[in-house]
Amino acid sequence: MSILMSRPAIRNHAVSPLCALDSPKPGPRPGPHVPARPKPAPPATALGYSPFPLDSDARHFGLTTSSMRLRGGTVTVRHGRRSASTTATILLHGAAGSWTTWTPLLQAADATARDLTDLIIPDLPGWGDSPLPADRSTLGLESMAELVADLARSLGYERWNVVGHSMGGFIALALAASETRATASVGLVSATSFSVQDSVRHPVRRFFALPAFSALFQTMRMLQLAGPLGRDLVRAVTRFGLLRFLVAPLFRYGQAVDASVVAALGAEMRPAGFVLAATRAGAYDASASWAQISCPVRSVHGDRDVFVTAQDDRKLRSVVPQCVISTIASAGHFGQIERPLEVLLRLEFAAPLPIVSTSSQLGTS
Repeated sequence: MSILMSRPAIRNHAVSPLCALDSPKPGPRPGPHVPARPKPAPPATALGYSPFPLDSDARHFGLTTSSMRLRGGTVTVRHGRRSASTTATILLHGAAGSWTTWTPLLQAADATARDLTDLIIPDLPGWGDSPLPADRSTLGLESMAELVADLARSLGYERWNVVGHSMGGFIALALAASETRATASVGLVSATSFSVQDSVRHPVRRFFALPAFSALFQTMRMLQLAGPLGRDLVRAVTRFGLLRFLVAPLFRYGQAVDASVVAALGAEMRPAGFVLAATRAGAYDASASWAQISCPVRSVHGDRDVFVTAQDDRKLRSVVPQCVISTIASAGHFGQIERPLEVLLRLEFAAPLPIVSTSSQLGTS
């Protein structure tokens, strides 16, 4: 399952009429010449822990920002680096995330001369710049998978490699189960699965099966019930600098991640959306659905991931026998931010190159 594309010349293709071009934000309206981020000469593989900040400017990656009106709702998507291929690379963020959570991985790919082409990176409904649809029935797992497939086809692709982080991994697997012919491969980064479902279905009895998620889920439910007061509390926690402490369990070295990562988590901490996403996941028959997956699947997660258990690995392998699972050392729940180059290699975006240890940087051992 190689998701690495060769380095063809990037060509401009017309976008579907459904697509209304937006200027990326923040930042000025694109000018005729947007400076690209400089790339170190390969093999620039000396990347330590959390080596890149999040970057909200799609132009830095040669991507276009579009708002697409689909059957399942309006979705803001970053896409581009078009080649002659009819197979896209789709990156799906998790709950309390947006497309920017993938930018460290893109930066790691660029910095090591691994150009990823034919990219589709949406803000899923209710997150990032995509509005929450009025019809909440469109937010079921099957409906979300259908929306992603519709998005790819509207952009002119027939097949796709799909990579999902956390709840995005749930959707990636649902997409592979419903679109067996069109899905060439699945990559999972800290994909939440069976333990999360148990915690949602039995919040008291199964609380200690996944205590970090259970505590977060109950906190989000209380904030949702508090309405505007809950949103004010989230803003206050962010304003007084307490958010880094609260999200630290999600990372191996919470104090070492860039401030942009913490700020993004604060901006995307949307209690109603989180509770809805978790509830939909709890109602999904994962075992029956994922057993239909026929494409290669590779799953990676950090050795300190508080949302994924060894039991999840065993059950996923029993349901999807072709799934190859590996663990990344010194990483938590956000491998693509904490150890982006290692994620690239484990998902076979590229043939392995030596990773040079940077012993002077925190968390590289």
